[in-house]
Amino acid sequence: MAATLRNVTTYDLKLAAPLAAGFVVFFVTPLVILLALSFQTDPQGGRFGLTQYVNFLGDSFSLGVLGSTLWLGVKVTALTLLLGYPVAWLHQRSPGWAKGLIMLLVLLPLLTSVVVRTFAWVVILGRQGIVNASLLGLGLIDTPLKLLYTESGVVMALAQVQMPLMVLPLITALSRIDPNLADASSVLGAGHWRTFRKVILPLSLPGIIAGCLLTYAAAITAFITQSLIGGGQMLFMPMYIYQQASTLQNWPFAAAISVIFLVAVLVVVSVFNVLGRLSRGYTNA
Repeated sequence: MAATLRNVTTYDLKLAAPLAAGFVVFFVTPLVILLALSFQTDPQGGRFGLTQYVNFLGDSFSLGVLGSTLWLGVKVTALTLLLGYPVAWLHQRSPGWAKGLIMLLVLLPLLTSVVVRTFAWVVILGRQGIVNASLLGLGLIDTPLKLLYTESGVVMALAQVQMPLMVLPLITALSRIDPNLADASSVLGAGHWRTFRKVILPLSLPGIIAGCLLTYAAAITAFITQSLIGGGQMLFMPMYIYQQASTLQNWPFAAAISVIFLVAVLVVVSVFNVLGRLSRGYTNA
Protein backbone atom coordinates (compact mmCIF):
# COMPACT_ATOMS: atom_id res chain seq x y z
CA MET A 1 0.00 0.00 0.00
CA ALA A 2 1.38 3.32 -0.99
CA ALA A 3 1.96 5.62 1.95
CA THR A 4 -0.04 8.83 1.86
CA LEU A 5 1.31 12.12 3.05
CA ARG A 6 -0.76 13.82 5.71
CA ASN A 7 -1.65 17.48 5.29
CA VAL A 8 0.24 19.48 7.92
CA THR A 9 -2.86 21.61 8.53
CA THR A 10 -4.70 18.57 9.85
CA TYR A 11 -2.38 18.10 12.84
CA ASP A 12 -3.76 18.87 16.25
CA LEU A 13 -3.06 22.45 17.30
CA LYS A 14 -2.21 21.14 20.77
CA LEU A 15 1.20 20.21 19.37
CA ALA A 16 1.98 23.93 19.21
CA ALA A 17 0.93 24.49 22.81
CA PRO A 18 4.49 24.26 24.32
CA LEU A 19 5.80 26.80 21.81
CA ALA A 20 2.83 29.10 22.42
CA ALA A 21 3.30 28.81 26.18
CA GLY A 22 6.98 29.69 25.89
CA PHE A 23 6.13 32.65 23.68
CA VAL A 24 3.60 33.92 26.21
CA VAL A 25 5.87 33.41 29.24
CA PHE A 26 9.14 34.71 27.81
CA PHE A 27 7.97 37.41 25.37
CA VAL A 28 4.39 38.58 25.88
CA THR A 29 4.46 38.66 29.70
CA PRO A 30 7.71 40.69 30.03
CA LEU A 31 6.45 43.06 27.35
CA VAL A 32 3.17 43.61 29.19
CA ILE A 33 5.04 44.19 32.46
CA LEU A 34 7.37 46.66 30.73
CA LEU A 35 4.40 48.50 29.24
CA ALA A 36 2.61 48.66 32.60
CA LEU A 37 5.78 49.88 34.31
CA SER A 38 6.20 52.67 31.78
CA PHE A 39 2.85 54.16 32.82
CA GLN A 40 3.87 54.60 36.46
CA THR A 41 4.24 58.28 37.22
CA ASP A 42 6.99 57.78 39.82
CA PRO A 43 9.47 55.04 40.82
CA GLN A 44 7.36 54.16 43.86
CA GLY A 45 4.47 53.16 41.59
CA GLY A 46 1.74 55.09 43.37
CA ARG A 47 -0.10 56.39 40.31
CA PHE A 48 -0.37 55.74 36.60
CA GLY A 49 -0.32 58.16 33.71
CA LEU A 50 1.63 59.40 30.70
CA THR A 51 4.16 61.36 32.75
CA GLN A 52 7.20 59.33 31.67
CA TYR A 53 6.32 59.60 27.98
CA VAL A 54 5.68 63.34 28.30
CA ASN A 55 9.01 63.75 30.08
CA PHE A 56 10.86 61.93 27.30
CA LEU A 57 9.10 63.55 24.34
CA GLY A 58 9.38 67.00 25.94
CA ASP A 59 13.09 66.68 26.66
CA SER A 60 15.40 67.75 23.83
CA PHE A 61 18.29 65.77 25.35
CA SER A 62 16.34 62.49 25.29
CA LEU A 63 15.11 63.12 21.75
CA GLY A 64 18.69 63.87 20.75
CA VAL A 65 19.85 60.53 22.14
CA LEU A 66 17.10 58.75 20.17
CA GLY A 67 17.97 60.63 17.00
CA SER A 68 21.71 59.99 17.32
CA THR A 69 21.05 56.28 17.88
CA LEU A 70 18.85 55.97 14.79
CA TRP A 71 21.37 57.98 12.73
CA LEU A 72 24.18 55.74 13.98
CA GLY A 73 22.30 52.76 12.57
CA VAL A 74 22.01 54.49 9.18
CA LYS A 75 25.77 55.14 9.01
CA VAL A 76 26.68 51.63 10.12
CA THR A 77 24.26 50.08 7.63
CA ALA A 78 25.57 52.22 4.75
CA LEU A 79 29.20 51.36 5.54
CA THR A 80 28.40 47.67 5.94
CA LEU A 81 26.58 47.60 2.60
CA LEU A 82 29.46 49.42 0.91
CA LEU A 83 32.00 46.91 2.21
CA GLY A 84 29.81 43.81 2.17
CA TYR A 85 28.52 43.96 -1.41
CA PRO A 86 31.99 43.47 -2.98
CA VAL A 87 32.58 40.51 -0.66
CA ALA A 88 29.30 38.87 -1.73
CA TRP A 89 30.05 39.66 -5.37
CA LEU A 90 33.52 38.14 -5.06
CA HIS A 91 32.01 35.03 -3.47
CA GLN A 92 29.57 34.64 -6.35
CA ARG A 93 32.30 35.01 -8.99
CA SER A 94 34.89 32.76 -7.32
CA PRO A 95 35.57 29.05 -7.97
CA GLY A 96 34.31 26.43 -5.55
CA TRP A 97 37.31 26.28 -3.21
CA ALA A 98 37.47 30.09 -2.99
CA LYS A 99 33.75 30.25 -2.22
CA GLY A 100 34.30 27.95 0.73
CA LEU A 101 37.19 30.08 1.98
CA ILE A 102 35.23 33.32 1.67
CA MET A 103 32.24 31.77 3.41
CA LEU A 104 34.51 30.59 6.23
CA LEU A 105 35.94 34.10 6.63
CA VAL A 106 32.42 35.54 6.72
CA LEU A 107 31.13 33.03 9.26
CA LEU A 108 34.25 32.95 11.44
CA PRO A 109 33.39 36.17 13.34
CA LEU A 110 30.02 34.66 14.30
CA LEU A 111 31.91 31.93 16.16
CA THR A 112 33.70 34.54 18.26
CA SER A 113 32.13 36.44 21.13
CA VAL A 114 31.06 40.01 20.43
CA VAL A 115 32.94 41.08 23.57
CA VAL A 116 36.19 39.58 22.24
CA ARG A 117 35.75 41.20 18.83
CA THR A 118 34.97 44.55 20.44
CA PHE A 119 38.05 44.40 22.68
CA ALA A 120 40.09 43.63 19.56
CA TRP A 121 38.88 46.94 18.13
CA VAL A 122 39.89 48.67 21.38
CA VAL A 123 43.43 47.41 20.74
CA ILE A 124 43.33 48.36 17.04
CA LEU A 125 42.00 51.90 17.56
CA GLY A 126 43.98 52.77 20.69
CA ARG A 127 46.73 55.41 20.77
CA GLN A 128 49.32 52.62 20.63
CA GLY A 129 47.16 50.48 18.35
CA ILE A 130 47.81 49.07 14.90
CA VAL A 131 46.33 52.02 12.99
CA ASN A 132 48.25 54.74 14.82
CA ALA A 133 51.46 52.69 14.85
CA SER A 134 51.23 52.17 11.08
CA LEU A 135 50.52 55.84 10.35
CA LEU A 136 53.39 56.94 12.64
CA GLY A 137 55.71 54.38 11.06
CA LEU A 138 54.89 55.66 7.57
CA GLY A 139 55.44 59.23 8.68
CA LEU A 140 51.90 60.29 7.77
CA ILE A 141 51.17 61.71 11.24
CA ASP A 142 53.30 63.18 14.02
CA THR A 143 51.04 62.40 16.96
CA PRO A 144 48.60 59.52 17.46
CA LEU A 145 45.06 60.15 16.24
CA LYS A 146 42.10 59.86 18.57
CA LEU A 147 40.21 56.94 17.06
CA LEU A 148 38.92 55.29 20.22
CA TYR A 149 35.93 56.86 22.03
CA THR A 150 34.80 58.59 18.84
CA GLU A 151 31.70 58.05 16.71
CA SER A 152 33.86 57.10 13.74
CA GLY A 153 35.41 54.33 15.82
CA VAL A 154 31.98 53.11 16.89
CA VAL A 155 30.80 53.03 13.26
CA MET A 156 33.87 51.09 12.09
CA ALA A 157 33.67 48.56 14.93
CA LEU A 158 29.91 48.03 14.49
CA ALA A 159 30.32 47.64 10.72
CA GLN A 160 32.85 44.85 11.23
CA VAL A 161 30.86 43.16 13.98
CA GLN A 162 27.62 43.18 11.97
CA MET A 163 29.22 42.41 8.59
CA PRO A 164 28.01 38.74 8.41
CA LEU A 165 24.41 39.91 8.76
CA MET A 166 24.83 41.94 5.57
CA VAL A 167 26.98 39.57 3.52
CA LEU A 168 24.94 36.38 3.96
CA PRO A 169 21.63 37.76 2.55
CA LEU A 170 23.59 39.37 -0.29
CA ILE A 171 25.25 36.05 -1.16
CA THR A 172 21.83 34.37 -1.18
CA ALA A 173 20.33 37.05 -3.43
CA LEU A 174 23.25 37.08 -5.88
CA SER A 175 23.29 33.28 -6.11
CA ARG A 176 19.65 33.33 -7.29
CA ILE A 177 20.42 35.57 -10.27
CA ASP A 178 20.65 33.66 -13.53
CA PRO A 179 24.20 34.21 -14.90
CA ASN A 180 22.77 34.06 -18.42
CA LEU A 181 21.20 37.48 -17.79
CA ALA A 182 24.61 39.10 -17.45
CA ASP A 183 25.82 37.27 -20.57
CA ALA A 184 22.74 38.43 -22.49
CA SER A 185 23.32 42.01 -21.37
CA SER A 186 26.93 41.82 -22.58
CA VAL A 187 25.87 40.36 -25.91
CA LEU A 188 23.46 43.25 -26.36
CA GLY A 189 26.32 45.69 -25.98
CA ALA A 190 26.15 46.72 -22.32
CA GLY A 191 29.42 47.12 -20.45
CA HIS A 192 30.22 45.66 -17.04
CA TRP A 193 29.09 48.77 -15.14
CA ARG A 194 25.85 49.13 -17.13
CA THR A 195 25.11 45.42 -16.68
CA PHE A 196 25.68 45.73 -12.95
CA ARG A 197 23.56 48.90 -12.64
CA LYS A 198 20.68 47.75 -14.84
CA VAL A 199 20.58 43.99 -14.18
CA ILE A 200 22.53 42.75 -11.18
CA LEU A 201 21.83 45.55 -8.71
CA PRO A 202 18.01 45.62 -9.19
CA LEU A 203 17.78 41.82 -8.98
CA SER A 204 19.81 41.79 -5.75
CA LEU A 205 17.50 44.33 -4.03
CA PRO A 206 15.79 41.70 -1.80
CA GLY A 207 19.20 40.72 -0.39
CA ILE A 208 20.20 44.37 0.07
CA ILE A 209 17.01 45.18 1.95
CA ALA A 210 17.20 42.04 4.10
CA GLY A 211 20.85 42.76 4.95
CA CYS A 212 20.10 46.40 5.74
CA LEU A 213 17.21 45.38 8.00
CA LEU A 214 19.29 42.89 9.99
CA THR A 215 22.31 45.17 10.21
CA TYR A 216 20.33 48.25 11.23
CA ALA A 217 18.39 46.46 13.98
CA ALA A 218 21.56 44.86 15.35
CA ALA A 219 23.66 48.05 15.18
CA ILE A 220 21.34 50.35 17.12
CA THR A 221 20.87 47.77 19.90
CA ALA A 222 24.54 46.73 20.19
CA PHE A 223 25.05 47.70 23.83
CA ILE A 224 28.51 46.12 24.26
CA THR A 225 30.18 47.65 21.19
CA GLN A 226 28.59 51.06 21.68
CA SER A 227 29.67 51.15 25.31
CA LEU A 228 33.25 49.88 24.95
CA ILE A 229 34.23 51.75 21.77
CA GLY A 230 32.22 54.88 22.55
CA GLY A 231 33.22 54.97 26.21
CA GLY A 232 31.64 57.80 28.14
CA GLN A 233 32.00 60.25 25.25
CA MET A 234 28.74 59.35 23.52
CA LEU A 235 25.35 58.27 24.74
CA PHE A 236 23.06 55.99 22.76
CA MET A 237 19.70 54.50 23.66
CA PRO A 238 20.87 51.14 25.11
CA MET A 239 23.27 52.89 27.50
CA TYR A 240 20.64 55.56 28.27
CA ILE A 241 18.18 52.85 29.32
CA TYR A 242 20.87 51.13 31.40
CA GLN A 243 21.75 54.36 33.21
CA GLN A 244 18.13 55.13 34.06
CA ALA A 245 17.40 51.59 35.27
CA SER A 246 20.60 50.61 37.07
CA THR A 247 22.29 53.85 38.09
CA LEU A 248 19.34 56.16 38.77
CA GLN A 249 16.87 53.38 39.67
CA ASN A 250 14.21 55.21 37.67
CA TRP A 251 12.55 52.10 36.32
CA PRO A 252 9.34 53.75 35.00
CA PHE A 253 11.33 56.23 32.89
CA ALA A 254 13.65 53.43 31.70
CA ALA A 255 10.57 51.39 30.72
CA ALA A 256 9.09 54.35 28.83
CA ILE A 257 12.40 54.86 26.99
CA SER A 258 12.43 51.16 26.09
CA VAL A 259 8.89 51.29 24.72
CA ILE A 260 9.62 54.42 22.66
CA PHE A 261 12.83 52.84 21.35
CA LEU A 262 10.94 49.64 20.51
CA VAL A 263 8.29 51.60 18.60
CA ALA A 264 10.97 53.54 16.69
CA VAL A 265 12.71 50.31 15.69
CA LEU A 266 9.40 48.74 14.65
CA VAL A 267 8.67 51.74 12.43
CA VAL A 268 12.05 51.34 10.71
CA VAL A 269 11.52 47.58 10.35
CA SER A 270 8.08 48.19 8.84
CA VAL A 271 9.60 50.56 6.28
CA PHE A 272 12.18 47.91 5.35
CA ASN A 273 9.40 45.30 5.05
CA VAL A 274 7.45 47.53 2.67
CA LEU A 275 10.58 48.10 0.60
CA GLY A 276 11.22 44.35 0.63
CA ARG A 277 7.75 43.59 -0.75
CA LEU A 278 8.16 46.24 -3.42
CA SER A 279 11.56 44.85 -4.42
CA ARG A 280 10.16 41.31 -4.69
CA GLY A 281 7.45 42.59 -6.98
CA TYR A 282 10.06 44.42 -9.04
CA THR A 283 12.33 41.39 -9.40
CA ASN A 284 9.41 39.11 -10.27
CA ALA A 285 8.15 41.53 -12.94
